[in-house]
Amino acid sequence: MPLTKKLSKDKTTCKVGFSMPEEAVGEAKKLYLSGEFNDWKPAAMRKFKGSFTLSLELPTGASYQYRYSTDQGVWLNDTEADCYVFNTFADTDNSVLLL
Repeated sequence: MPLTKKLSKDKTTCKVGFSMPEEAVGEAKKLYLSGEFNDWKPAAMRKFKGSFTLSLELPTGASYQYRYSTDQGVWLNDTEADCYVFNTFADTDNSVLLL
């Protein structure tokens, strides 16, 4: 499922809908979203109609690195991210959201 983006009327913020299909997380029962927008503190996503979802309102004019993590400690990238950037700390790519 793609990221959804809805700009505010004054275009200073954007409501972003993050989603990940349940089948993409394997045996995990919970999914979390972590990124630059929340100081990499995991935010619990909720299950809704076969997907894990979470909406955030974020300032525009920026890019944000993020990743998903499961309750089993597995980190996942968003296949619908705007782009990816290599993270030397984790030796993997991070998903990137462009606003």
